[in-house]
Amino acid sequence: MKIDLTETTSSKINKALVEGRRAVGTPTSGMVLTLVIVTDEENAYDALKAANEASREHPSRTLVVIKRVSRSPRDRAKARLDAEVRVGTEAGTGETVLLRLYGEVIDHAQSVVLPLLLPDAPVVVWWAVNAPAAPAQDPLGALAQRRVTDAYAAEQPIHELSARAETYIPGDTDLSWTRITPWRSMLAAALDQAPCTVTSAEVTGEEFNPSCELLAMWLADRLNVPVTRKVSDGPGLTAVRMESSIGAIVLDRPDGSLATLSMHGQPDRAVALKRRETSELLAEELRRLDPDEIYARALKFGVDRLGHGNGGQPADGQQPAAGEKTSDGEKASDGSGQAKPAAKKAAKKAAAK
Repeated sequence: MKIDLTETTSSKINKALVEGRRAVGTPTSGMVLTLVIVTDEENAYDALKAANEASREHPSRTLVVIKRVSRSPRDRAKARLDAEVRVGTEAGTGETVLLRLYGEVIDHAQSVVLPLLLPDAPVVVWWAVNAPAAPAQDPLGALAQRRVTDAYAAEQPIHELSARAETYIPGDTDLSWTRITPWRSMLAAALDQAPCTVTSAEVTGEEFNPSCELLAMWLADRLNVPVTRKVSDGPGLTAVRMESSIGAIVLDRPDGSLATLSMHGQPDRAVALKRRETSELLAEELRRLDPDEIYARALKFGVDRLGHGNGGQPADGQQPAAGEKTSDGEKASDGSGQAKPAAKKAAKKAAAK
């Protein structure tokens, strides 16, 4: 059942929700949380589809906040709220309200959302695109116990990770971290099967994929070993290699679907590591609403502390100055593979005189 409301208010939307539930006979007692999705019109369909699929596991009230751009100055000064209420089969296993904000009301989205939250239920805010620099300080993020972003959707994903580390507050998480859950589980299980001492590691994947950086930072933080980040054509994360006291441990996934786990003294094993849909990632994040301390430690480790397999160049594309130390502790070179000695500088000064 769909109910369209034009130039409406939050109280009228609540009234429409009650009428819709009575019409289809759907109670609210089975809903476990309120999911607030912040997106634009272009990505609203995909985000709502993912949320509806995730609601099969987590019945919820879904509020989709769409901030519309007004064309003329007069329209930008006029506050307007349109809504589309969906209940029953149109809204998965919960309720859905699409909120289209125009004009000045865009800057006060929290005032529209607050009266529509389920009472005594957790609130999760998911920015499908264009996440704020500090999610916890955003007016909508302040309403939530859990704040979900996606660095992969940003224009500069690696810089986005650095920004997330600077503004991290317990309750923040990112779908780029969720994407590597199967990888982390498989690598941890491999080390449990063959107790050993890991001396170094190497993570290979797409160049600007934040999941690859997060996995490398997680390994470096948990194992306290140097980790090198190498670039491949993808798709996504393609391989992890750990050098250990018993030989190399390799998890290789060249096709984005099936991986091979290779360990010294054991036969190679095929492992299912299929790239997951957004709905599966969202469902995983909704299973836990407590702070993810492991994610926080990996995020704060810092991308700049990783070694890079492209000549020592950091992920942000900035080459360290000659004579300075790179992330692997070696001096940066002047292009010839040797650090510039102080004698060269003295010779230049003498020539200038």
